[in-house]
Amino acid sequence: MDTLARLIDRRAPIDPATLCAEVRALFDVHATLAALAVAVDGKPVGLVYRDVFLGQMAVAPDLAQRPVAEVMDANPRTVAADLCVTEFVERIARSATPVFRSAYVGVDETGGYVGVGGLNSLLTSHRRRQREADEAMALVERMAHDIGRHLDGVLAFTERLEQSRLTPDASAYVRAIGDTSRDMSLVLGRAMDLRRAATGGLTLSPAPALLRDLSDAVEARWAPRAAEGGSTLLFSYDGDPEAAALIDADRVLQVFDALIESALAHGRGVIEASLKARPVEGGLKLEARVRDNAAGSAEVRLARVFDPLGMASMEDRNELALGVGMALAHGLTRAMGGPLRAEANLGAGLTLQFTLTVPAATLATEADDEPMMDARSAHILIVDDNATNRMVAEALCEMFDCTSEQVVDGVEAVEAAKSGRFDLILMDIKMPRMDGVTATRAIRELPGRAGSAPIVALTANADPNDVATYIAAGMQDVVEKPIKPERLAVVLSALLGADEDEDAEAAA
Repeated sequence: MDTLARLIDRRAPIDPATLCAEVRALFDVHATLAALAVAVDGKPVGLVYRDVFLGQMAVAPDLAQRPVAEVMDANPRTVAADLCVTEFVERIARSATPVFRSAYVGVDETGGYVGVGGLNSLLTSHRRRQREADEAMALVERMAHDIGRHLDGVLAFTERLEQSRLTPDASAYVRAIGDTSRDMSLVLGRAMDLRRAATGGLTLSPAPALLRDLSDAVEARWAPRAAEGGSTLLFSYDGDPEAAALIDADRVLQVFDALIESALAHGRGVIEASLKARPVEGGLKLEARVRDNAAGSAEVRLARVFDPLGMASMEDRNELALGVGMALAHGLTRAMGGPLRAEANLGAGLTLQFTLTVPAATLATEADDEPMMDARSAHILIVDDNATNRMVAEALCEMFDCTSEQVVDGVEAVEAAKSGRFDLILMDIKMPRMDGVTATRAIRELPGRAGSAPIVALTANADPNDVATYIAAGMQDVVEKPIKPERLAVVLSALLGADEDEDAEAAA
C-alpha cells in the first residue's frame, strides 16, 4: 500500500521560540521546502507555510526578530504517516480545511512528529500513480482482448477436431482443451465486465426479446451441466407465451449464469429457477429467482453473495471465479434497475432473486427477420496478419459451406483480388505493409468483377467514425472482432444473396 510516509520530508522541526529571521534563512537555503513544522517535546504544535510566511515578512519586516510562534498556524492539518495516499486525497476533497493550508504534518500512532508533506507534491504523485494505474489497466484490457481472440481460435480448432474421427483418448484430450478454453474465456470476459462496471463503462444493449426464449436458453445452458454434477435444474416460465421485453438478454443470461453456477458449486441437490412476467403500468415486471437446497452454512454463503470478492475468494481459484461472477451479477442487476437480493431458506440452501421493470416490446414478423446464410457456396478471401484470426474466419466460412483462401496483408490481398475469383473479401484493418483501408481503395480501382467484390471489415474498432471511414473507402459492412458466427452469417447472407439476385436478373 502506498502511504504518506513515502512523501514526507523528515526534516527536524523547529522550536516555537525560533526567530522569524532564522526561519526565513532556512526557506532561502532550501528552495523546495513547502513548510516547516514547529514542535515541543516531539509533538507538533504548529506549521509555517513557505508562501504565507514569506508574504508576511515582505509586508512586515519587523517580524524578523519575533518568535515564529506568533506567525505559525497553531492548528495545522495532522495526519497519520501510515495513511494510504488515495484515502488522504479523498479526505482532502471532502474537507472544509482552508485552502491556504498547503502542507500537513505527519504523525505516528502516538501523535509524535514524523515529518512534513506538501499538498502539491502529494497531488502530483497521486495523479502520476493514477495515470500509471490507468495505463496499466488499459494494457491489461488490450491483452485480455488478445487472449480472448486466441481462446476463440482454440475453441474453433477444437470444434473442428471434435467433428473429426479421433481415438477415444484423443477425443477426451480435445474435449478437455475445449472445456478449459471455454472456462478461461468465461472468467476473462466476466473479469473485464466487472472492471467496466466498477469504472462506469459497462454498457447495456436493450433489444426486443421473447421471454419464453430467454427462459429456454437458461434451461438449455444449465440443465445438462447440473445433471453432469448430480444435481437437477427445474426451470419454469410464468407469463404470456408471446410476451416480449426490451432488455439486454445476454446480460440477463449472465446474471442467471452466476446465480445457478453458485448454487451448483455448493453441493448436489435440486435447483429451482424461474422467470415470471406480469404486465404493469409502463411495461412488464420481471421477477427472476434461483432457489437451491444445498447443505452448508447459510450465513457463510450469504456472506459470499454480498462480499463475493472477499479474502476467501482470493485464496482459491475456483472461489475467485465464482466471486467474479457474483460481483458482476450485482453490477448488472444494479445497472438494469433491480438490485440482487438473497435470503436463507427455512430449510437448507439459499434463494437469490432480482426484479426488473422493463418496457414491453413487439417482435418483428417472420417477413421482417434478418436473412439466414445463403445455401449456395461462395469463395471468400480472408485477409489478416494474425494466424489465429485467419483460422477462426476459415472455420466459420467452412461452417457456412463456403470455401476460402488466406493472405496476410493488404499487398497480398490486392494481388489475390486481381484474379477476380472471390465472391467476397473479409478484410482486417490494421496490418503491416498495407492496411485494410488502403487495400480496399486499391481493389476498388481494379476493373470488372475483381474490383466489385463485396468487402467486409474485420476489426475491433467499430465506432461510428471508424465505420464511416471503412464505408467511404469502399467496404460494404463491418464485423467486429472477436467474430460472432451469427453476425457473420447475417452479413454474408445479405451480401452474397444480393449478388445472387443480380446474377438472376442478368440471366433473365
